[in-house]
Amino acid sequence: MLPYAAYLRVYEPLAAFAPQERASWAAYAEAADRPRRAGALRAEHGEAVRRLLGVPPVPAPPHESPNAYLRRVEEVLYVCPWQSRLRSWLAFSRFRGATPARLAERFVPLTVAQQTADDFDRFKRRGGSAALRTNIRTSTWHVPTEWFVPFDHNERWLVLDDGRPRSGATTTRNLIYVTSMAHARRRSARALQIVRRHVGDDTLISGIEEVARWLEEFHPHSLVELDYGGIVHLMDDDTLQADHSVAEVSAALTGLETGEEELAFTMYRRVILRWRSIQLLESAN
Repeated sequence: MLPYAAYLRVYEPLAAFAPQERASWAAYAEAADRPRRAGALRAEHGEAVRRLLGVPPVPAPPHESPNAYLRRVEEVLYVCPWQSRLRSWLAFSRFRGATPARLAERFVPLTVAQQTADDFDRFKRRGGSAALRTNIRTSTWHVPTEWFVPFDHNERWLVLDDGRPRSGATTTRNLIYVTSMAHARRRSARALQIVRRHVGDDTLISGIEEVARWLEEFHPHSLVELDYGGIVHLMDDDTLQADHSVAEVSAALTGLETGEEELAFTMYRRVILRWRSIQLLESAN
């Protein structure tokens, strides 16, 4: 079973990479044995599970992943590197910061944890803050409200199961939005302007600000993707078909902008209640 996580990804065109990386990714795209889109999430998750189930567990791989998610649009290749080592380091740092030391030791021995932290510190000293940029953001058990802002309802792509029996998690079921970086930045800037003017929710403002700043770090001709990932397995077909969170967030922003406060409140409340009910499943027995 895939983890109940959603992903916000940026795919950069080959032109965004240094010449050596550009040649490497071009060759990777032609490789017959690379993970294909349908099984990439399962392959990425499998790598992590094997590391964490080892004795002792390995919080981060010793080398950066050579894999990436790929998209091709009008003969232009777009690349979203997995960055498994960097993302593992960042996740492990958050885990240590949020977990009492004695409890953390039950998951990862102190010596392994310290070695992982030392390796990450050396990496940061060599590469600086630019080396910490990730093309993939992950959210477990829900999709943050600010992640809907960069997209439009017409960019929605829903695929449901075809009814054929399979072993393990299905690979066809998914809900994805894809847009251009130009559209994503413009919508984020508009949302930030509206929310700052009409809403006093600092949490919502800071969330949209963080996404907007993150998008500015990438090539202007990139693609931005919201992938519901394993969260689709928490939702039945009717629930997925009825999920129009992007359209509802957009309607809420338009309502604020035009003074239709009741419409804005109704749309925003619908999104919040939908995702709160899904997020509560994390603590369900």
